[in-house]
Amino acid sequence: MSTYDYKDLLKKVYANISVTSASDDRFKLPEAEIFYEGNTTVIKNFDKISDAVNRDPDHILKVLLGGVGSAGERVAGRVIFQGKIPAGTVQEKLKDYIDLFVICSECGKPDTHIVKRGRNTMIRCDACGAIHPLKSSKKKTERPTSVSISEGTVCEVTIKDIGKKGDGVAFLDKYIIYVPGSVKGATVKVKIQKISGTMAFAQIIES
Repeated sequence: MSTYDYKDLLKKVYANISVTSASDDRFKLPEAEIFYEGNTTVIKNFDKISDAVNRDPDHILKVLLGGVGSAGERVAGRVIFQGKIPAGTVQEKLKDYIDLFVICSECGKPDTHIVKRGRNTMIRCDACGAIHPLKSSKKKTERPTSVSISEGTVCEVTIKDIGKKGDGVAFLDKYIIYVPGSVKGATVKVKIQKISGTMAFAQIIES
């Protein structure tokens, strides 16, 4: 009959144990695939992003539209914004959404869902069990004061791009300003002639 030393047996047991470490890096937000069509900005893989964060795509879009200050719609798994919005701005607003509506502020994991408690909107975490209100008040205090323009406003803008019809395109806070007769890279003083939502049309008065 064979005899075994206790320590030898213990070593064999530990050697056969498969240890799987949990990783907090398992949540990976897909990078937004952004391209431009005429005077629109398109997120090609919007459906994959909404699936990855397990949130209603219409809710994500509503928050994004407020963040970038533009109109837009979902079409066949994509999102199309009016105007040419810098890709960096879109990525930043997506990350803001994740921080506010997805990541648990207690454990930092994405295993959450949105719940209602009376009139309050809460985030409930399935990983740690925490329930906490949205951090909207913090976000609001960090937002800069918006620029307000009206018909007749005179301002200085830099032409960032040329639109489909040949007009220069400039950005001023949430506004996309179209300036006929301008060239890309030029800084010009313009007078606002017409405003439609977040789009404005201006005339050069000094270049």
